Amino acid sequence: MFSYNMDAAKADVAKDLSPFIILYKDGRIERLIGNEIVSPSQDPKSDVLSKDVIYSKEARLSCRLYLPKGVDPNKKLPLLIYIHGGGFCVESAFSPAYHNYVNLLVAEAKVIAISVDYRRVPEHPIPIPYDDSWAALKWAASHVNGDGPEEWLNKHADLSKVFLAGDSAGGNIAHHVAMRFGQEKIIGVNVAGIVLINPYFWGEEPIGNEVNELERVLKGISATWHLACPKTSGCDDPLINPTYDPNLSSLGCSKVFVSVAEKDLLRDRGLLYCETLKKSGWVGVIETMEVKGEGHVFHLFKPASDNAVAMLKKIVSFIHGQN
Repeated sequence: MFSYNMDAAKADVAKDLSPFIILYKDGRIERLIGNEIVSPSQDPKSDVLSKDVIYSKEARLSCRLYLPKGVDPNKKLPLLIYIHGGGFCVESAFSPAYHNYVNLLVAEAKVIAISVDYRRVPEHPIPIPYDDSWAALKWAASHVNGDGPEEWLNKHADLSKVFLAGDSAGGNIAHHVAMRFGQEKIIGVNVAGIVLINPYFWGEEPIGNEVNELERVLKGISATWHLACPKTSGCDDPLINPTYDPNLSSLGCSKVFVSVAEKDLLRDRGLLYCETLKKSGWVGVIETMEVKGEGHVFHLFKPASDNAVAMLKKIVSFIHGQN
């Protein structure tokens, strides 16, 4: 998943965080993956419609909206806000992997969705990705009376049933948006739940399956966090290690779904998050799923696999309150 190149001191390289990103001493930034984008469309497989709209004129930020096939014009649907991963520094809401997965999710769950494109690090360090995602939620909230700027949301978004979802760094962001919602609230909006897929949480001292990992890999995960948040206190900063957050019990939703993967180095952090949340005094329901034999964000690479389909069905059941 992560690697840390110990030869980063090469002549023109300031920091090498392959396979994600390389920073050069002259200020250049080379993103090694996640640069391809696809246009919104009517998906030929699912018939899900998508289009891109601006959610922040000030920051010139767009998101991709998704509407499932055959929507009753008088029916409101749960609103899913999906936040992409990529170590805070690569990928986008418009990349093929995310576009394809959100199409699948919208078709299966019969929800209306917003896929958030936030500003990425290192040009825009944390908390900017958090703030951008919060701005997307606030923009969605502007449709609560049916007179917002986007007609799909006016007609079809049930803002009493909002779900925040994300994988890897996007899972981290979704958690923090839910934390902010718990403390600030937004009139007319209810964040019913959050879906965290292989969330990017970390810590200073290795736990569980991290103990046997190569030191260079552990350093790579730590270095990625320090790149994302240069002013961080370290890997026990509550922003990356929510088990150290004294306000964890104020998480602003009533249910949480966390999916971890057996072969993912972040697995035990996701499980520890669930255990800590249960003990924090937070009043809500936690569902967990461990996917056997899979690695980090496998659902993006093989969305049609049995394990990815099983996870998708679990997410759908979670959104619609089925056991």
